[in-house]
Amino acid sequence: MMFMAGAAIGYVFGTKAGRERFEQIKRLSQQVSENPNVQEAAGKLRAKGEEFAGAAREKAAHRKEGVPEQGHRTAEEQPPVYPG
Repeated sequence: MMFMAGAAIGYVFGTKAGRERFEQIKRLSQQVSENPNVQEAAGKLRAKGEEFAGAAREKAAHRKEGVPEQGHRTAEEQPPVYPG
């Protein structure tokens, strides 16, 4: 996803600012993404996101337990629908 966003931005910058400017921006973004501080921050954010996703998954499972099961009806058992 991030690659696609970077590619789109790169395309726009590349067409407007010329190839040289595009290469400069590309080098800068690569330097930033390879920076150990950025890598560390990204790892922390990823871990926090996984933690939140796990908590949300757990909450959803608990809430699902409290919801009564819906019976499945055949087409003949469905109540009539009147347009209106």
